[in-house]
Amino acid sequence: MEFTGYMDFWFRDVPIVERVERFAALGIRRLDVWLWRERPMADIYAECKRHGCIINSTFDGQAGSLVDANDHPRCLDAWAETLEMAQRYEIPHLFIFSNQIEVRPNGEEWVAPLTKDYSPGEMYVNLLDGLEKILEMVEKTNITLWFEALNTFHIHGGVFIHTHDQVAGIVRRFNHPQLRMSFDCYHQQRTAGNLIYGLEAYHGLYPTVHIGDVPTRQEPGTGEINFWNIAAALRRLGYDGLIGMEFYPSQSEEAALAKVREIFGS
Repeated sequence: MEFTGYMDFWFRDVPIVERVERFAALGIRRLDVWLWRERPMADIYAECKRHGCIINSTFDGQAGSLVDANDHPRCLDAWAETLEMAQRYEIPHLFIFSNQIEVRPNGEEWVAPLTKDYSPGEMYVNLLDGLEKILEMVEKTNITLWFEALNTFHIHGGVFIHTHDQVAGIVRRFNHPQLRMSFDCYHQQRTAGNLIYGLEAYHGLYPTVHIGDVPTRQEPGTGEINFWNIAAALRRLGYDGLIGMEFYPSQSEEAALAKVREIFGS
């Protein structure tokens, strides 16, 4: 297993470009970035090159809602731009979600309103249609999409794909080598639980497991998830993928990494 560092969560006392050097000093070489349009991607990429790191993943905060057929032109345009950017900066993974998420002035996250009152069946058909078109673009690259379920606890307004059961069904339906699932323990625990069941049931579909604890989204051991049992399950399954440290360190980054290594091994 290899750890990946989330730049929006760690070393927030310095500008984001300077965080590359901090991660490299800890031996973390795969770095994940949120909301690429809002980040100095060229500078982050150059700094990664300088320190022997890579930008491991990112996502677009303006990609639109796949569940809304009227939003598909926007989605496809956004994905064309995102794929071009990812190729330019040699980013191997991109996250994909069912809905556009907006941040209100008070900091709350809400699902963007849809253009009509779709039924669940219509939203599912729209999602499959849009995802098929995006995969046609992705096939011209060596990039892999990571489909992630977002929680309905603090993201308001009804995220359509909000459990790993749903994501696994989509990934299995397409059976496409460039479409995988992201198993996010924080989101799944907030929405549905059954973490070990999901790890076992969907083993082979997920190349990355995210380990933010609940409720504070800090490092393992700070909340209600038994990450010692999660780590044991992954070892039992023979999992050798990525462990995404998508959490806020409760104290120092060094202490948080030490805790992760204690639980998951180095």
